[in-house]
Amino acid sequence: MKSNPVLLPALAISSSLLANPALAHTSHLMESGLVSGLLHPLTGVDHLLAMLAVGIWAAMQKDKATSLIPATFTLMLLAGFMLAVSGFALPVVEGGIAVSVMVLGLFIATTQQMKLAAALPIVGGFALFHGAAHGAEMGLVSTFAFATGFIASSLALQFAGKTGMTKIQNRLPLLHQAFGALTATLGALFLIA
Repeated sequence: MKSNPVLLPALAISSSLLANPALAHTSHLMESGLVSGLLHPLTGVDHLLAMLAVGIWAAMQKDKATSLIPATFTLMLLAGFMLAVSGFALPVVEGGIAVSVMVLGLFIATTQQMKLAAALPIVGGFALFHGAAHGAEMGLVSTFAFATGFIASSLALQFAGKTGMTKIQNRLPLLHQAFGALTATLGALFLIA
């Protein structure tokens, strides 16, 4: 029996949301930040599109880039979060996020392949803005729990994008380009809004 590669991250997130009654001597998950962190990338269209786009674009690359692009994005996402939590404010965070959505969408729409030396700094820079936004919007919850939540959701979204791209690129080759064009358009709208 073949397993569905998207099923495991979805089950992990779902089970963590349902696990609240089993936790002894802890505050509610929302108060601890885990649920807030899990939901944050899922409830913001800009974050959701960027995470999916990173996974899709990574799947379009060759060799090590398919793994290093999402890994770099995730590490720099955490770095941006830690910068914001420590009080360092990146300029024009929302603009940086909008540009990331637009550019990643264009990369997908044009089936852009890139050498690692260019791809990693680009996705790393984009991730800093997303991480900074997570840190700025965290609220009064546990920093560790919130970070754990948004990293888990971000990884699941990137994995879903990468897995979905791998499955459809041979069957529906224009679908990823249509997603990229839609994502780029929405990114441009976020930028001017």
